[in-house]
Amino acid sequence: MRRLGTVTRTAGGLAIVRCDDGDGVPDIGTGALDESLSDVGRVVDVFGPVSRPYLAVSPAARVRLPDLLGTTLYAR
Repeated sequence: MRRLGTVTRTAGGLAIVRCDDGDGVPDIGTGALDESLSDVGRVVDVFGPVSRPYLAVSPAARVRLPDLLGTTLYAR
């Protein structure tokens, strides 16, 4: 399991994750998990600076976006 980064905000029904660094940016479609290994969604976009990009994560059906703020997400 690899750390993706921290959810910093929500926008347009997506969770915006600030990556820890630009090394090993996940592919679009990568599953995102929280610290308890629960599925929270999938990466749908990668954007921003190459050195430390952002990820847009589309939440799973049962996930409430406000609950994700400040949460660390991991790649499946």
